[in-house]
Amino acid sequence: MSPPRPRLLAPEWVRAWKPVVAGVHEVFHARFVDYAYPPHVHDTWTVFIVDDGWIRYELEARRRGAGGERVTILPPHVVHDGRAAGGGGFRKRVLYLGTDVLDERLTGRAVDAPDIHEPALRRAVHALHRALGEPDDALEAEARLATVGERLRAHLGGRPRGVPDRHPSKLASELRDLLDGRLFARTTLAEAGWALGVSPSHLVRSFTQTVGIAPHQYVVARRIDAARKRLLDGEPIALVAAGVGFYDQAHFTRQFKRHVGTPPGRYALSTPGAARRR
Repeated sequence: MSPPRPRLLAPEWVRAWKPVVAGVHEVFHARFVDYAYPPHVHDTWTVFIVDDGWIRYELEARRRGAGGERVTILPPHVVHDGRAAGGGGFRKRVLYLGTDVLDERLTGRAVDAPDIHEPALRRAVHALHRALGEPDDALEAEARLATVGERLRAHLGGRPRGVPDRHPSKLASELRDLLDGRLFARTTLAEAGWALGVSPSHLVRSFTQTVGIAPHQYVVARRIDAARKRLLDGEPIALVAAGVGFYDQAHFTRQFKRHVGTPPGRYALSTPGAARRR
């Protein structure tokens, strides 16, 4: 009888980038099988989820494990290492967050309890990774970062950031005016929060509670509405996409189809006389 064939493992790979969203220093996606991290430190918070396999690591000389449905958070300036817990390796997604997102004074709690077993937080981290992969989704990524930061602070025992005395509907109206005034330009929640004197997380909560959708959903819907008018006027798709604030035409096409039910090219051709104009 011939010996069993060795199991082929997926190769090791890394994908890393620095997004345009303030507070996120780096996004790091990787699969490792044989690689082992030496003991090291970061000057940022390390927030990660393991999509496949398990990780063994030591945090301040305490043996730990990461994997499954948990979210793991490692504080800045605390020594840790890492390696696969089994022969199959692991695949993980990491966010390196600045101390403007999470205060360094929360370090002690993170060392004692780095694992968070909260399905809603894991879903929020997953959604944040997805948004960070699209430059046109920067406003959405900011909103999702505000939510993730708030949940992490709650786990670590941090105090909620200052809540203004203005009613949520008043604050939502002020934010809507600000977004409408810069509809086709890049607007950040950090800038809006500074202008209105509140934290981004409170802005997102107030706006969503009052309007029924999050700020980034409002902006995308308004931009798609403007794009429809310009397409029906015969403007080329590439110019329309850039003109309403989308840097990537493929992303514009996906969002347009999601909101209208058909791609922008087909939509433009549906108007009477479109074929003659072309």
